[in-house]
Amino acid sequence: GSHSSSAAKSSVQTIGEEQVQNPYTELLVLKGHQDIVRFLVQIDDYRFASAGDDGIIFLWNAQTGEKLFELHGHTHKITAIAPFFSSDASEENSHLILTASADRAVIVWDCTTGRQVQKVSCFHSTVKCLTVLQRLDVWLSGGSDLCVWNRKLDLLCKTSHLTDAGISALVELPKNCVAAAVGKELIIFRLIASSDKSEGWNILEVKRLVDHQDNILSLVSVNDLTFATGSHVGELIVWDALDWTKQASECNFWDSSVQPDTRTEIKLSQSPNETSVQHLASDEENVYAAVGKGIYVYNLQMKRVIACQRTAHDSSVLHIEMLPNRQLISCSEDGSVRIWEIREKQQLPTEPVPTGFFNMWGFGRANKQANQAKKVQENTPMHFLELVGDLIGHSSAVQMFLYFSELGLVTCSADHLVILWKDGERESRLRSLTLFQKLAQNGDLQLKF
Repeated sequence: GSHSSSAAKSSVQTIGEEQVQNPYTELLVLKGHQDIVRFLVQIDDYRFASAGDDGIIFLWNAQTGEKLFELHGHTHKITAIAPFFSSDASEENSHLILTASADRAVIVWDCTTGRQVQKVSCFHSTVKCLTVLQRLDVWLSGGSDLCVWNRKLDLLCKTSHLTDAGISALVELPKNCVAAAVGKELIIFRLIASSDKSEGWNILEVKRLVDHQDNILSLVSVNDLTFATGSHVGELIVWDALDWTKQASECNFWDSSVQPDTRTEIKLSQSPNETSVQHLASDEENVYAAVGKGIYVYNLQMKRVIACQRTAHDSSVLHIEMLPNRQLISCSEDGSVRIWEIREKQQLPTEPVPTGFFNMWGFGRANKQANQAKKVQENTPMHFLELVGDLIGHSSAVQMFLYFSELGLVTCSADHLVILWKDGERESRLRSLTLFQKLAQNGDLQLKF
């Protein structure tokens, strides 16, 4: 009935009209895509590309929302996209992007001209991920095998067929290594670069890490020494990026004992989607995890969750990112985009343990209680996530977003739209300034003193 749905809704945080900390009060709707828009990639300070299931890549200006190019070349949906920038700025095509599609082709595009530079269609299966190794000036494609390519799209080397499932995600590691998620396994590969042209390249499997109980859905590099992985059953593992040992793991994000919240009824079986780690982001201090409908902040030094919002959205959180201004943004299948701030909780002092009957007899019960109280306090997150902004604009799942500092925020959705969210105050200041300058130029500005 309608009653139950409204009751279920109430568990998710809502925010009033007054969103003081939400600068994104103005929106530009960028139309053009004819299907789900799944990917956004930043090209430079003011340009970005969007791509998705219609197989077309659009290049946009983030300042004006103007469409710069429409890139046609793929016949099926886009499955991966990556910027490939030349370190040498003097090269005319220093801004390239790579796209992979279900048509089993990979195309290199020049962002400045909007032209197709190169195309390879020799893949046996769909390429699901693309990673550029900037230092070696090569890029990798992951599907049923792992291939290494140079800028001209020459195949330098490849692994043998790994699995039918294929590589779902890749992350670059130090010392010319990469970690590839293949089902539940994490495979570490090392690239041996050719010293001269004759010897050629080689890619070696160095290690298989089988610590996850279920498929690995997300991979993130934390810093030069650390990376993290998340699985379908809510396991987060933090790894040493040099020797690939497990530094820490968290396997019960959704466990209600982590957060002493008595109102949550204990569910007998978790639907797997509720525990699935959809996306991971990180900075030097924390890993931010989108787990089911919730968002969790895992502190790397303390090796525990320091803040969480179990029902951050009405359905799965698809993308999460910490902005430089210390705001956390999340977007969801429910069509919403939310801004959070991590605030410190006022800690309550541990309750004094009652002295009584047991103490008299010296059963040591008091000590046990004190320990339990201490334990609860240790497990209680010391921070909380406060909802400070709700961006209402999309009518369907918001797949991901890009942050363009003062130019705003870009979101893409299953509703076929790309939305450019602007800081309303900044925009109106710029408009007044432009108007003022125009009037001054036309000499219409009669300054009366």
